[in-house]
Amino acid sequence: MMKYLSLIIVFLLVSCGNKEDIQLPKSDTTVVSDVQDHSPIYIFFRVNEKDTLAEVNRKNSISTTNWIFNIDKRLPLKLVIPEVIKMQDKKRNEKVHKNEQAENFYSYADTVKENLAFLAFTKVYYKMGKPKNNDFVIYFKKGSDRVSLNGKYVKKADLLQEFFSIQFILKPRIVTQFDKNMSYGEYIENKILLRKFDLYNVNPIAPYEFVN
Repeated sequence: MMKYLSLIIVFLLVSCGNKEDIQLPKSDTTVVSDVQDHSPIYIFFRVNEKDTLAEVNRKNSISTTNWIFNIDKRLPLKLVIPEVIKMQDKKRNEKVHKNEQAENFYSYADTVKENLAFLAFTKVYYKMGKPKNNDFVIYFKKGSDRVSLNGKYVKKADLLQEFFSIQFILKPRIVTQFDKNMSYGEYIENKILLRKFDLYNVNPIAPYEFVN
């Protein structure tokens, strides 16, 4: 298990004699503590005059291994997710060198255990746009302590209780949607919150995530 030396700067990538740092998201829980046989993918935070850019370093990615995405928490989803989609498609469309068991993980820092932790997203299909009109949408807005359950805003702490209090006549497709201007760091916090559906052995959410 890799210990991190700082709560802010977690990775130092040496490239062409220069050190690069990535500020990883933080959480107080570890979902996955160790990933074997992996390749690192880095998405750096860059600023060019007034523009924020996402710079991808994927030169060490091997399609037959688990991929760990190390992404700067300051980047907005509208820059991060298109790059993630490209990498997912590359791996899914691999014909010659393919490992069906290889997964994709996001990395983050567990501030309690002081270790590097991982969150799997292999089965997620991202869409840059809005869900269908007949979908039931769990929507996370940037910087909000509330979450929308198909238009009704509830406290994040009450998400599970409020969701399971809903009486569906016909069960719709349930999907998640995230504000495109939300930071990647906030996105990971919300993803870990959604894991409560798994912890209660109920996972009614479709593997589609919309960013708009």
